[in-house]
Amino acid sequence: MMISTKGRYALRIMVELARCHGEEPMPLKEVAQRHDISNKYLEAIVKLLVQSGLVVGSRGKGGGYKLARDAGEITILEILDATEGSLVPVSCLEGNPEQCPKSHQCVTLPMWQGLNQVIQDYLSHISLEQLVQQAAERGIGTEMI
Repeated sequence: MMISTKGRYALRIMVELARCHGEEPMPLKEVAQRHDISNKYLEAIVKLLVQSGLVVGSRGKGGGYKLARDAGEITILEILDATEGSLVPVSCLEGNPEQCPKSHQCVTLPMWQGLNQVIQDYLSHISLEQLVQQAAERGIGTEMI
């Protein structure tokens, strides 16, 4: 499993929005300039975040994007699931592992299932708010994520 730029940029966007939570919507153009990322690419990423219910957008003057929920209620797993799709370490875990005709004799299946559980548990226990706090404590801006 390797997190793509789409997932990493989604985390940057979400951290930016979390830092401004409760304020006016943030124009995507600002995020694109601040992080030197194509506005078109960020639009595609934000579309996924909106579709997953993590972000809401508004059009017109003063428009932009805001978090749909409090940063403490949004997990890193949700963000990566929205942008990366599945985070499973092996393709046989995509659906039902029993669909594979060799699953009943697969020596490595329990190991892959365990690894997948560790990944899911780890990422589901880190909130966006925690990521923002850790960055602030370390004096790190979102451009370094």
